[in-house]
Amino acid sequence: MPMNRLFTALLLAAPLGVSAASAATVTNRDDVAHVLVVTEGSNQAEVSIGAGETIEICPTGCFVTLPNGDREVLTGTERLEIEKSRGHIY
Repeated sequence: MPMNRLFTALLLAAPLGVSAASAATVTNRDDVAHVLVVTEGSNQAEVSIGAGETIEICPTGCFVTLPNGDREVLTGTERLEIEKSRGHIY
């Protein structure tokens, strides 16, 4: 399993008892892949999201650095869409 997929899986699994349904959903609306820097507690990892792909991250909240350098706080319930390298939270 690639490291970024492993980290995403770990983010979804921890802590026990939190379902994936409460994770933040990230959709890449761009035609190119992007790398997000996800910081949860003292853990930081780069998570790749392909063009048109949707992933779930941060079930317990995190900071996300977007491709354009903006930083967002996610609590684990948001829908984040990336378009033109910028994030829009819904």
